[in-house]
Parts: sequence; structure tokens; C-alpha cells
Amino acid sequence: MRGMNSNTERGKFIVFEGLDGSGKTTQMKMLTKYLESKGKCCFSTHEPTDSPFGALLRNCLTGRIDTDERAIAALFAADRLDHILNAVNGIAKKLDAGVNVFCDRYYFSSFAYNGEFVPFDWVVELNRPARELLRPDLTVFIDLPSEESMKRVARRGETERYETTEKQKKIRERFYEAFKRFSDENVKIVTSEAEKEETQAKIRAAVLPLFGL
Repeated sequence: MRGMNSNTERGKFIVFEGLDGSGKTTQMKMLTKYLESKGKCCFSTHEPTDSPFGALLRNCLTGRIDTDERAIAALFAADRLDHILNAVNGIAKKLDAGVNVFCDRYYFSSFAYNGEFVPFDWVVELNRPARELLRPDLTVFIDLPSEESMKRVARRGETERYETTEKQKKIRERFYEAFKRFSDENVKIVTSEAEKEETQAKIRAAVLPLFGL
């Protein structure tokens, strides 16, 4: 996708993926702060979004709404399309304006989470429009064992729909299956370290070359 304004360099689109508790949100914030200190214009976002689609999804994930996994997968796909195409604050509009966008979860999360509980190929088809519209310049997958994932989630004090050790183990396997299937994507796997600064150093090593830093 090229910028609408030929005089404006298109922003970079970088996605952070990982199991629950992997620290991706914290790492994304750390990277954004660093790049802003280098004069880069950045915008951080997340999925589910803060749109009505996202609000409905969060109610499904916390159990306030009980619905079928296929409905959840379809809601994620709809939320993602609106996230890309929204005329007010969509990702595409920001990238075209030269803003660098960092997103906490994107379609690989659908492949891993939804694709574990409903037919994987069906989830891929649901997300084909998003993948055709906008692929990340880089996807950073912060990896850690499912047991450690749940230890971190437990410290948070509440759990959501997919947050059990067994589910997280299967979801992690699905992530790797998806990375293998879509090997044309630019994916960097980073091990989550005990010290967040060590993890951040690995992430910067992968990301900064995109910015000529």
C-alpha cells in the first residue's frame, strides 16, 4: 500500500505478537518511546480496538457475553478491517500521512487463537481481505513457554477466555504453524527474557534497521 501523498514517506507498520503475559504491550511502549526520542512520529494501537467492534469482543473474551468461537473469529476480522480502513483514525490513513504505527496484535493472533478452536483455513479466509490490504513491515513475536505465560497472567489477578496453560500451549504451536505457512511475511522471533531491557535490546536490533538507525 503506497501513500496517497507522493511527497510524504509512508510510515512503517510494525506488529507485536505473543502469548498472554509475554510483555508485548510493555515492549511496544518502550520501543515507541525510544523512537520518539530519535524524532520519529509514532502511533501505538491495539486489537481488539476501542471501536464498538472491539468493545463487543472484549465482552466475549471476559465471558460477559457467551458466544460461539466462529462468531468471535468473525468479529476479530471485522474489527481488523475497520482498524485498517476507518476514515478518521485508521491505520492506513496514518501510514499514508507518514506516521509509524505499532500494533499490539494483528492477524497472526487470529490465526493462532481463533485457528486453534475453529477450522484454521476458514480463519485464514476471514482475514484474507486484511492481509491483502495491509501486511506489516515487520512482525515481532515475543516468545515464552506457556507455563511462564500463565504465571505472569496469574499475577495480573484475572483471566480471560484463552488463558489456561493448555490453551496457551496449543496457541503457541499455532503461531509457529502460521509463521511456517506464511513464510513470505517478515517475522522476527524474540525470546522474552526475565529482564525487560534485555528483551528490548533484541527487539531494537530487529526494528531499528527499518528506520536506518
